[in-house]
Amino acid sequence: MKRILILLLVITGLYIIVNPPIHFDLWNAKRANGQAEISTDTQTITLDVSSASTTIIPEKRSNVKAVYNGKQKLQVKDTGDAVEIHLKNNWFDWFNWGPSKSKLTIYIPANYKGDMDIELGSGSLQFFGPESAPMKLDHVTVEIGSGRMDLKNLEVNQLQQDVSSGAVKLDTIKANSGTFDVSSGKLDIKHYKGAVKADVASGLFTIQMDQLTDSVTMDVSSGKVNVDLPKNADFTLESDISSGNISCDFPLSEKESSNNHLKGKHGSGKYKLNLDVSSGNIHIF
Repeated sequence: MKRILILLLVITGLYIIVNPPIHFDLWNAKRANGQAEISTDTQTITLDVSSASTTIIPEKRSNVKAVYNGKQKLQVKDTGDAVEIHLKNNWFDWFNWGPSKSKLTIYIPANYKGDMDIELGSGSLQFFGPESAPMKLDHVTVEIGSGRMDLKNLEVNQLQQDVSSGAVKLDTIKANSGTFDVSSGKLDIKHYKGAVKADVASGLFTIQMDQLTDSVTMDVSSGKVNVDLPKNADFTLESDISSGNISCDFPLSEKESSNNHLKGKHGSGKYKLNLDVSSGNIHIF
């Protein structure tokens, strides 16, 4: 009898933890706001948004404002040269086995031109610059786990993307230099302009350029890469192939082709396409 009573108490306790009473606010989703001023000393906006559904909205304002609805703890602070926005798990979050429904909206000054560091776990993030003119930033670093991210209408000096098993879409992005590290995730880029340096393991990397304006360097292991170039692109292709494959739909002059390399020139040959393939595949069209 005593064992049955203990078992009932344990089951009741677990039920309360997983399905807490509505009035017990500690366990329910909370609304929280946070603000920090953007000054001349602010060099970086840092975001660690975990598993939340996050939207970044540029607008006419002088500060950063975060509005959160969820079970995690929102932290917004000014460290002097940086504004940091973090979502922290509470110690009891390991009891929560259901899907996260937390939502975070971040409002930033549209005229902010500093750095931005974004870290995303299993959530989603959307960041669109104004349709009328791209938002200009200096150094943008993105690290994504298994989540989803959409970036659009941005003009940056340096762009760095580290994609594990997540999915990232970039649209209408201009960068002086773009560095992309793709493990087993998916990276889809449209209307890109700028230099490209990519390291693709077993993921899928697709990039489309309206205009080729700089060099493209790629190291592909067992992944798959599609490179969509404009018909008037001027490039010199140099590639090394192990057990992988490179195909090019462009007619090449001075062409050299074998099992281990593919070389040639299209148009004036102004920009370098340097490709290194192990057991992966690259298609240029």
